[in-house]
Amino acid sequence: MAEKAEMKPLGADDLDALFEAARTRTAEPTAALFERVLADAEAEMPAAPPVASPVAPAPRRGLAARLLSAVGGWPAATGLVAAAATGVFIGMAAPSAVETLSGGYVSGTTGYGMEDLMVSYAGLMGSGG
Repeated sequence: MAEKAEMKPLGADDLDALFEAARTRTAEPTAALFERVLADAEAEMPAAPPVASPVAPAPRRGLAARLLSAVGGWPAATGLVAAAATGVFIGMAAPSAVETLSGGYVSGTTGYGMEDLMVSYAGLMGSGG
């Protein structure tokens, strides 16, 4: 039976020789390794997407649709319509509360005309008028 070779610890000279041998040896990958890496990379690449047919442009929106979207859509438009209808109703019905709050300017019973309610240039200059 063969005797076991006894292992002795490496000394500083032994380590220096090993490091020097590692420095001088250059590790070059083989051509087979390059081929395997490229084959793996090609296998992982996604397939090219199919060529799509050109998409027709979306039809242009009309003027009403553009105005409606500029206002804020249907919810905002219904609020505007409700406010306009309320204003027309108050203007046509002229309830007594509006007469009271306006001090009688709304009704024509005071004798004021529209030109009396507007500021004139002479009034701005302080000459009466």
